[in-house]
Amino acid sequence: MSSRLLCLAAFISFLNSSSLAQSHPVTVDDYFQVKDVAEPQISSDGQWIAYTVTTATLKDDKNETRIWMIPAAGGDAIPMTADGNSSSHPRWSPDGKYLAFLSEREEGKTQVWLLDRRGGEAQQLTETIQDVDDVAWSPDSKRLVLILQDPSADEKEEAEAKKKCDADDKDCKAKKKDHTPRAVVVDRYLFKEDEIGYLDRRRKHLYVFDIASKALTQITSGDYDDEGPAWSPDGKQIAFTSNRSTPDPDRTPDSNIWVVAADNTDKGAHLTQVTTNPGEDESPTWSPDGKWIAYITQLDPKLYIYATHHVAVSPATGGEAKVLTKAFDRMASLPRFAPDGKSIYFIADDDGTQNLCSVPVAGGEVTRPIGGRLMLYYYSVAKSGEIAAQITTPDFPSEIFTVPGGKLTRISHTNDDTMKQVRLVVPEYVKFKSKDGTTVTGYVYKPLDYTPGKKYPTLLRPHGGPVWSYYAEYTHLAQLMAANGYVVLFPNPRGSTGQGQAYAYAIHADWGNKDFQDDMAMVDYAIAQGMTDLDKLGVFGWSYGGISTDFIIAQTNRFKAAISGAGASLFGSLYGHDRYVRDYDYELGHPWDRASKAAWDRVSMYSKVENITTPVMFQGGDIDWNVPILGGEQMYQALKVLGRETELVVYPGEYHEFKAPSHIKDRMERDLAWFAHYVKADGTPARPASATKPK
Repeated sequence: MSSRLLCLAAFISFLNSSSLAQSHPVTVDDYFQVKDVAEPQISSDGQWIAYTVTTATLKDDKNETRIWMIPAAGGDAIPMTADGNSSSHPRWSPDGKYLAFLSEREEGKTQVWLLDRRGGEAQQLTETIQDVDDVAWSPDSKRLVLILQDPSADEKEEAEAKKKCDADDKDCKAKKKDHTPRAVVVDRYLFKEDEIGYLDRRRKHLYVFDIASKALTQITSGDYDDEGPAWSPDGKQIAFTSNRSTPDPDRTPDSNIWVVAADNTDKGAHLTQVTTNPGEDESPTWSPDGKWIAYITQLDPKLYIYATHHVAVSPATGGEAKVLTKAFDRMASLPRFAPDGKSIYFIADDDGTQNLCSVPVAGGEVTRPIGGRLMLYYYSVAKSGEIAAQITTPDFPSEIFTVPGGKLTRISHTNDDTMKQVRLVVPEYVKFKSKDGTTVTGYVYKPLDYTPGKKYPTLLRPHGGPVWSYYAEYTHLAQLMAANGYVVLFPNPRGSTGQGQAYAYAIHADWGNKDFQDDMAMVDYAIAQGMTDLDKLGVFGWSYGGISTDFIIAQTNRFKAAISGAGASLFGSLYGHDRYVRDYDYELGHPWDRASKAAWDRVSMYSKVENITTPVMFQGGDIDWNVPILGGEQMYQALKVLGRETELVVYPGEYHEFKAPSHIKDRMERDLAWFAHYVKADGTPARPASATKPK
């Protein structure tokens, strides 16, 4: 039996065993019982795996992340950080003695902390005046490379005050200066980012930190952002990703792989440009002999977000690159050399899954060390060859797995007790034909205790992106709706990843057309299968899923209710207000250009708003600069003027991805009540009495 089939057989056995001893249908509150297990890091000797566990707590209305450690061979998990302070980004020292991680437990600044694997309290390692964004160990375990953003004026003032305080009185404590916020001066082409706000000229650069002396040396600089640092095996150089195109890097996605000397004292005046591809190059990783750098490349900048990202390899000194996965035509990410240097691991987005794949450095067939209908989010590889991976399936949340002898083996059991208490649905992955004959795929979640031949209320859930996909992963929202008696449809229409570049590019400058047809085709499939009551249909989505919801209800009245989360329709009004100016320029052109008018009109359904008779709830965060609440407000206002049934729910202090557990709970309760009232028409009020008031 092949290694792939061994993995799949082991996984199926795991799925069957995990479905036993279930007790109750999934509820809203069960969401907060599931812990998010992520970011496994295996030690260089392959003996230990560190990982993070995030818990959402309604009582305190916050999320907290802790670091745990578990033997790679299996056994009891050991908490490495305590309750009360979030810690993340664990990284083993190459000698296996220490675990570095990031935490903001002191003075609100994210710093590097150090744990001795043998025990003891964590020690703060860095004391930078700004947050540490990333950290990576040198091969000799004596240095770290940090990613730091240029400090703000306030951070500089606070640092000076602290320095003066320390010099004057050892018992003195410098206080943050209270003052009216400074004016924001904007002069960049890209000037907004969700969860950050307005962007200034402060950039992210590489710094080398010597552990013994605690000396910090800046090794890159300039009006560019540097990220993804990777040490060469001899510790003399650091590869990184940076967009250093001229005259303005904000205007193009042309990032490249660069190399800088680790002992550079002139802030990066002498760099080696490894790649020259006009598209995006990112995620560098060195071969064990230091001669090659593998990375992820996007070959055609004109395809922009719709382009497939491939694994490529280039001489570390620069030169002709070789693209290894072009024929594979699947989105690749997170490349890592195998310890023998003969092949490169990577994650492949393929047909509603993410698998761990491998490709020979010399080129050749792509194989799957971890394959099957599963979702692999992250992995790490030890020098000794062992692999640790974060994997989820439709009926179990993420846990940590290893692959001893090619057999997929779960070693963490963080969510076992929780999952034994709930009854779950295993979705079917189905294929169907769209209006023009294109084959489309998606996941169908049937209600608990589904009875063949019985027709059920059905909810269509378009996904975000649009260049993204629905995967074989645990999704609480789908389980919740299935537990409440709905057939739930998760389509992967054109525009989705996992089916090749042409499939994704099919909606370029033509949103709400072919993807609309594909979404409707899945509804028709469910009706044809005899599972869906065509008089009880609902549709709801978030981000591009919310945008798709607006597209759908403007083109058909077959849905009894809709919920558009973080959606939009009048895109011309978002130009310069959201973060997507470069995307608009590439795909649609400028909204004031007559030559671009047809493209802008084609993707906006606002001109069809009078067609909408579906009751719609619009939702969003008030500080979302990814898809601003303005998009929902405009749709809400138009429908209100037209006398339609509509509601707007705005959540204070929330970005595009909600963080407050109370707001997440409120959204789920409102969704259930809205669909029970309008789709099931069971007499349930459209506004739940139990929903918490957005605060």
